[in-house]
Amino acid sequence: MKTVRVGLIGSGFVAELHMYAYKRVYGVDAQVVAVAARGDQVEAFARKHGIAGTHRDYRALLTDPAIDVVDICTPPALHTEMILAALEAGKHVICEKPFTGYFGRPGDPAPIGRTVSKAAMYEHVVAEMERTRAAIRASGRLFMYAEDWIYAPAVAKTVEILNATRDKILFMKAEESHSGSHAPHAAEWALTGGGSLIRMGCHPLSAVLYLKQVEAKARGETITVTDVVADTGNVAASVPPSQKPFIKANPVDVEDWGMLTMTFSDGTKATIFSGDMIMGGVRNLVETYTTGGSLFANITPNNHLVSYQTDEQKLAPVYITEKVDRKTGWQFVCLEEEWTRGYLQEIQDFMECVAIGREPIAGVDLAYETMKVQYAGYWSAEDGKRVRL
Repeated sequence: MKTVRVGLIGSGFVAELHMYAYKRVYGVDAQVVAVAARGDQVEAFARKHGIAGTHRDYRALLTDPAIDVVDICTPPALHTEMILAALEAGKHVICEKPFTGYFGRPGDPAPIGRTVSKAAMYEHVVAEMERTRAAIRASGRLFMYAEDWIYAPAVAKTVEILNATRDKILFMKAEESHSGSHAPHAAEWALTGGGSLIRMGCHPLSAVLYLKQVEAKARGETITVTDVVADTGNVAASVPPSQKPFIKANPVDVEDWGMLTMTFSDGTKATIFSGDMIMGGVRNLVETYTTGGSLFANITPNNHLVSYQTDEQKLAPVYITEKVDRKTGWQFVCLEEEWTRGYLQEIQDFMECVAIGREPIAGVDLAYETMKVQYAGYWSAEDGKRVRL
């Protein structure tokens, strides 16, 4: 059995999800041998997961010759720097979504989400991604884009059906929404690169782009995104805090509502929606309408188990699903959330890629295209026009 040694950068929410998946990899001996993170929590994280090496500076982790692949689970503002440093150290790279973003440059007046033009952001992000992609290709190392939706079983089955039928996708509608992020950095453009449309909307956007490429390959076609039109806003800002006790979003200069529609070179369409004011848990949905039928990928919520309970106290130790404010009443209980949302399959694919040297299902081209369309959407929303790519 091939051994793959992983160095993890970050010890937060996403790092926990990845650790859950590493422990369930089969056919490859996946070993997380070191973790790097700022703050004292890195020691507790390492003890919890039995990780031998700890570092406060990720650069120290990169000097370990035993590490084969670096897994970047940090806020997006750090991604490009860490990707390039890991490649220079000769490591394969796993990077969480989003690939990158615009986080400000010297001289930008704060807050940048209100003062820097989105057209300028688009140009900067695309230029930076071009350099990063070129560095990845020149390095000879693997780049694996940790977009779990691509690996979610409901999306994987959609892919299987598209490959079998070779039907034309006419329209797709996809969404990720919930009641808002608790993380303080989610409120600021300089830390997150945008609001709900990038923080959550990048998931359905990547899924739609991926499915369209599956169709293109199955049919022997070349399909690209030709133009983007979008709208964003701060809809919850119209309501005083006392009237929205269950909405966690408190944006400074980012949107809490966003919708993006793209047109493909074959004339077909797809629409992405994301909002930070949606009650009832996380909505992770992809609807695909083809010349031969319809496919509804209900990642969450789904009806694997629907419950009606009355005692909140008795349910205290029971996990229901992410972003619900109560456990009583009717609930769509998420079974094995890490499997349902694709985290296990994602890490399995990446470990096999490193072990045998093949390219991942989700790689740099998907990461690049997602961010290009994303920032074209922000440009469109600000200028009130269709942006042609």
